[in-house]
Amino acid sequence: MEKKKLIKNKIVDTLPMLYLETFILMFLGQFLGGLVIGVPFQLGFMLNTKMRESAFLNTAYMYVIFLGIWAVAIFWILIKKRNRPIIQAIGTKPQGNNWKYLLLGTVLGFVMNGCCILVAWLHKDIALTYDAFHLASFIGIFVTVFIQSSAEELLCRGFLYQKLRRSYQKPVVAIVGNSLFFAFLHLFNDGVTILSLINIFLVGILFSLLVYYMDSIWCAFALHTAWNFTQNIIFGLPNSGMMVPYSVFKLDAATAANSFAYDVGFGIEGTIFADIVLLAACIIIYLWGRKHGKQAYNVWAE
Repeated sequence: MEKKKLIKNKIVDTLPMLYLETFILMFLGQFLGGLVIGVPFQLGFMLNTKMRESAFLNTAYMYVIFLGIWAVAIFWILIKKRNRPIIQAIGTKPQGNNWKYLLLGTVLGFVMNGCCILVAWLHKDIALTYDAFHLASFIGIFVTVFIQSSAEELLCRGFLYQKLRRSYQKPVVAIVGNSLFFAFLHLFNDGVTILSLINIFLVGILFSLLVYYMDSIWCAFALHTAWNFTQNIIFGLPNSGMMVPYSVFKLDAATAANSFAYDVGFGIEGTIFADIVLLAACIIIYLWGRKHGKQAYNVWAE
């Protein structure tokens, strides 16, 4: 009986099966979010003209439905005994899950993405015009972007990464494996190209290195949020090919041009320059981690 159970566990914990399990969690989470949160929003839009025309509410709706992924993922982690140690990875047991690294990730996300946007603007690939700034709306949308970004991190750098760490001896399998899955999730986004998929893959590598060397999925939560928020909400650019109604600045899409720093269909994430920035960040984190001998908290040790 124990031998059969061991064989079953080995099959379940292979890379293809873990990909399938994570994809199902994402699908069910989006379905739940669309049902529990999306339906009331849609009814409100149908019945209330002001709601339907609100850029803030339409944008918040696009992000807040990712609460469904949080709910499904946490439920699956807690209900299945073999998954329960993963909950430690998102709590305060890892040394890097603290406010310092949360702030660091936020700053890095703003700076890295802002640098890419600045180069595209200086190269005259994009023209931006100021629209409006309302503090309450700005903060509210930031919270919803955090929900969306952290939900993706929970699945990829939380659930899938940790499961791969248990199944395979070499950390590189977990780091590369979850990054490939992350790139696959963006395969059918609007305007996707080879360069943009490389970009998403490098983003996954960077976030995984933050978890492995800085012991901080919180830092990945924050960096992911700030990266998306900067391009999508502050500057009104595509985020992985997706545009939203609410932003502080607006892009003059008619004058946007493809270059080494901007891709009309996918935004800055589909460019050589953004790939170079991300690759440089990965190398810096790797060298820093190797120099200081950093290693993540092992949730499977206890």
